[in-house]
Amino acid sequence: MDPAASAAANLGAVVIGRNEGERLRRCLSSLLGQAAVLVYVDSGSTDGSVELARSQGVEVVELDMLSVPFTAARARNAGFERLVAGHPAVEWVQFVDGDCEVVAGWLSLALRQLAGSESLAVVCGRRRERFPDASIYNRLCDVEWDTPIGEADSCGGDALMRVAALREVDGFNEDLIAGEEPELCLRLRQRGWKIQRLDAEMTLHDAAMDRFGQWWQRNVRSGHAYAEGAWLHGDEPERHWVRESRRIVFWAGVLPAVAVGGAPVTLGASLSLLWLYPVSFANAYRSTRRRGRSARDALAYGASCTLSKFPELQGWLKYHWGRRRGRRSGLIEYKKPDS
Repeated sequence: MDPAASAAANLGAVVIGRNEGERLRRCLSSLLGQAAVLVYVDSGSTDGSVELARSQGVEVVELDMLSVPFTAARARNAGFERLVAGHPAVEWVQFVDGDCEVVAGWLSLALRQLAGSESLAVVCGRRRERFPDASIYNRLCDVEWDTPIGEADSCGGDALMRVAALREVDGFNEDLIAGEEPELCLRLRQRGWKIQRLDAEMTLHDAAMDRFGQWWQRNVRSGHAYAEGAWLHGDEPERHWVRESRRIVFWAGVLPAVAVGGAPVTLGASLSLLWLYPVSFANAYRSTRRRGRSARDALAYGASCTLSKFPELQGWLKYHWGRRRGRRSGLIEYKKPDS
């Protein structure tokens, strides 16, 4: 018997969301009839998301937003706990963000891969932007998700996971406000599990970004995630996100401080260091072109990679300032509610 066919009966799905509106409707519709059990976890929506999910026969978990801060990791854990508590036969769980639609055929393909290898904990595929031409910021997301296939270090929010592996590492780290998936995958790999990215369409994502401020906030969140990940696991052999953190500090902190701050002493000679920014842009451009992306995409992504270090530094500083004061950061949101 096809492993995917026998495994499908033991497949559950967990969708998380907050004010996703029509995006959530598309998400749930893409999973209904595909997963044996479907759980939706809501984080304080005010747009009728809970009622929408229940009207489609989906199990709903409403998070208490007052006593415990919201994180995506907390939502995923809550959905997972509901799933396995009510349906102990479930062996596989597909996590999906509420702004994504699962592509037809993905679940059967991913199940076949995961069920066929006892060493695999996570399988993910291609996440594409639904409206890449709606804005330059949506286009940047689409380029960002064009990642190498094969054995991977981590996955994103959309992924099919083995229940036994998740239980072994106690699920997601609920203290993280971002970067929870790579941190989970790090702990899985430390236990000997593997993560694989397939060359297959998995989900369509709706970034809904049309303003520079949203792009900035998204990168602030990334910088926060890099800082926290490096603080938690930077001393371990994998040096989790240490290099990324150092790049942020160098490109957005050290380099401009030395180039501009040293100008009076060097009679302007230190300003020549700023040529490193065009070099960085050119490297990102060439790398993106080698991946088969258009010149237009490469230009946009090269500029974004160079400029994003500044909002990332803001997020990096935000994490460390909060840590020194003993305060956790709140959720850093960039997306506007679906109208």
